[in-house]
Amino acid sequence: MKTKYILSILIACFLASCSLDYNPLDTYSDVTEGMEQDSVIVVFKDKAAVLSYRQTLLNLYKNGQEHWYLDILLLGEAHADNAYAGAPNNETTPFEVNSIEGSNTVLVRDWNMHMGNIAQANKMIVYVDSVADNTLTESERKQFKAEAKILRAMIYFDMVRTWANVPLVTTVAGDITAETIEDVYPDYFPPQSDELTIYQQIEQDLLDGLQDAPANNPQDKTQFTKSVARALLAKVYAEKPLRDYDKVIQYADELAADGFGLEDNFADLFEVALSDPNSPPSQANKAIDAKIRNSKESIYEAQFFTGSGSWVTWMFGRPLEDWTNSFTWAKWITPSRNLIRTFNSEQGDKRYAQSVVYYSCDWSIYYPANNYPFMYKCRSAYNSIIKLRYADILLLKAEALIAKGNYNEAAQIINQTRRRAGLSNLSASTSASKAAILQAYLKERRLELAFEGQRWFDLVRLDKVEEVMNAVFAKDEGRPAQAMLYTNQSYILPIPQAVMDQNPNLKQNPGY
Repeated sequence: MKTKYILSILIACFLASCSLDYNPLDTYSDVTEGMEQDSVIVVFKDKAAVLSYRQTLLNLYKNGQEHWYLDILLLGEAHADNAYAGAPNNETTPFEVNSIEGSNTVLVRDWNMHMGNIAQANKMIVYVDSVADNTLTESERKQFKAEAKILRAMIYFDMVRTWANVPLVTTVAGDITAETIEDVYPDYFPPQSDELTIYQQIEQDLLDGLQDAPANNPQDKTQFTKSVARALLAKVYAEKPLRDYDKVIQYADELAADGFGLEDNFADLFEVALSDPNSPPSQANKAIDAKIRNSKESIYEAQFFTGSGSWVTWMFGRPLEDWTNSFTWAKWITPSRNLIRTFNSEQGDKRYAQSVVYYSCDWSIYYPANNYPFMYKCRSAYNSIIKLRYADILLLKAEALIAKGNYNEAAQIINQTRRRAGLSNLSASTSASKAAILQAYLKERRLELAFEGQRWFDLVRLDKVEEVMNAVFAKDEGRPAQAMLYTNQSYILPIPQAVMDQNPNLKQNPGY
């Protein structure tokens, strides 16, 4: 009876295109499906298959703009005080007013896509050592496994900060037969691991990755390098479950030793190259390329080029390569009045013009249609989308120094990003107390990293959610009415109900 029960669940799930399919690749090949040779499953038949699959992994962030970027901005900006949802609907409004439930379709797609990406990383980790091709060297096998572990850590870091308790999957699900069904069942429907266990796996994957991943390549920031591992370790050790501020400082300093630093001109990170203004009117002043790729500040990025640009640009505003493309409907991630006032609290902040732009449009949901602000850091289909930026890690070092009582050293770091932005150094009184320097630090991260998906996670990490978010609705007349108060149970989001319906081993997070 038990076997029939399990089998019926699996069959029902597969007939419904089960979202927990651990091999969600959509193209048949020997790489994705494997093949049998003398009754032995061969996932990668040779080195060429491994190299092809490695490129698939390197392209996951570039090809996953919906869950790795768009939805992270919805959570990181609109669920915090930096932005309004932008295009109010059942998907987005709950993030804006704090009414997120397990039925939210954004959460469903994000969970499923993240778990699918973990399955893809696991395939390399599990099978690369068994490839029967002597031209694939031991060094290459170690490198590709290290890269996949860094990728897996990156995915789990996004997941654990969103849901805390998620399934920890480090294997590849086996084939289902009458004989194996009870053994493979846990692989298809795993229970959750607690938050600490997930963080410990992330830590171990990154430490493993440091051993054999390639060094930073200044000409190619799309690789899973030792520097990517160091940046993620700095971020992981700033989080409460594994908090170790000495290690945050250590890995920030190691990134500096790897050659990373702040770009002299903040605008270079986000601006685009334009066509000749003397071109015919239909072609003049159009974006034709990113102004810069692989900057010394970028640690890991997705790159887009003419002919294969990013589609996500038109979700936020006007795509500068095609001024009118898809500009007939309300855009996501509208800059909030509260953020704009914060930018204007000190005159001359150069980051404002690179973060917010004003256009006329056909809607007036949050602002008058003739002067409507839009998120501007992703302004062209050819912009690089930076997932890990050195300024983020450098400022985390300032956080670590504040926690250790080194307020003057922290102020010196904050002053670096302030001076680049055209602002003066912090006053001496600001570094005289923890409360003052921490307030300055949070403001600096907010403005430096606006619309990069960091704000919500900053508030959670530093236990500022209730203080900031329960007050912002009264301070920001453009924000819709708050649905529910933020509490310590708001720090993580609900497990998607559709996923729980498919996997009876999952338990809902408290408060939902």
